[in-house]
Amino acid sequence: MASIGHVAIGMAAARAWVGNDATRARLVRAMVAFSALSMLPDADVIAFAFGIPYEAPWGHRGASHSFVFALWITAVIVAIARRAGAPPLRTFICVGFVALSHGLLDILTDGGLGCALFWPFSYERIFAPVTPIPVAPIGLYMFSGRGLYVVMVELLLFAPFFLYATFPRKKRLVESTR
Repeated sequence: MASIGHVAIGMAAARAWVGNDATRARLVRAMVAFSALSMLPDADVIAFAFGIPYEAPWGHRGASHSFVFALWITAVIVAIARRAGAPPLRTFICVGFVALSHGLLDILTDGGLGCALFWPFSYERIFAPVTPIPVAPIGLYMFSGRGLYVVMVELLLFAPFFLYATFPRKKRLVESTR
C-alpha cells in the first residue's frame, strides 16, 4: 500500500478516540499520533539497509505485520495512555483497531510476498482470497505511473475514512440541568 489507506484509518480512529467535543489542536495531535501508529509496521523497511531479506521473519511484512506485534504495541500504548489519564477502554479499542488494521490491509494488496500475520507461530506469508488494493512500488519508484495509479486507487477506496475524520460535525447539545 502507499500508506494513504493506513493514514486514513489512523485519522478516522483518532476522530473516534477524541470524540466530537475535542479542540481542533487535540484532534490534529491525535490524528498525527494515530497515523504514525498506523504506519509503524512499515518501519521494517529498514531491514533492507541491514541486509535482511524481504522474506526473512524480520524482513518487510514479516513480524511487524503480525497479530502478536499489533497486540504488543497496543498493550504498550494503552499502558502509557492510561498513565496519562486517557480513557482505557476507548484507547484500547481505537489503538487495537489501528494496530491490527495494518497487516489486514496489506494482505489485501496484489503483490509482494504477503504478510506473516501469525508470526511467531507461523512464518508463512499470506494474502487474502481477494486482493483489491494494488501494491505500491517501494522507494523512488513510487514517483512513477504505477505509483500515481496506486495513490488514486487508495484515495478512492479510503475516501469514506477521510470524510469521517475531517468532515465537520455539530457539537453535541448538552441539556441544561436547571
